[in-house]
Amino acid sequence: MNPQKKFHLVFSMVMGAMMVFLMTFVITLVNLGWVPNFLSAWMRSFVIAYLVAVPVIFFTAPVARRLTGKLLGVAAG
Repeated sequence: MNPQKKFHLVFSMVMGAMMVFLMTFVITLVNLGWVPNFLSAWMRSFVIAYLVAVPVIFFTAPVARRLTGKLLGVAAG
């Protein structure tokens, strides 16, 4: 795998983990509150969301980068 593709894959995994960690925590807390099974419900949500988020980020990040470049009138790197 070439370094740029490897970077994009690792970036997708890291970005997915950061976003999913925060979002699933907040949404689980809003929906359930501080219940005894909060951690297990949160971790279940995290795993499911992470498995969805990484491919979504991997395939949509380049599109978002190009759209942002067009909106700002700059070349997307």
